[in-house]
Amino acid sequence: MMNEAAILAGENVCSYEDIDKACELGYNLPMGPLKLADAIGIDVMIEVMESLYQETADSKYRPAHLYKVLYRAGRLGRKSGKGFYDYTK
Repeated sequence: MMNEAAILAGENVCSYEDIDKACELGYNLPMGPLKLADAIGIDVMIEVMESLYQETADSKYRPAHLYKVLYRAGRLGRKSGKGFYDYTK
């Protein structure tokens, strides 16, 4: 779900907030998938997705391009102060 949410976000289907809110309300989750990715760490998400993709060869596990964009920008999530969201405020 977190990879699919990042794919939607990267395609500008809707805002990060809307994706998270839809998942929180629709699946009764305590936090949305993009907030959770920020909590885990974008770098960790890439490693996990790449590992799953290599093991299964299933394209649904190929890391979302937006993860790599955020990683290259140093936006690793809460640990760096910015990821999908800005935590420096």
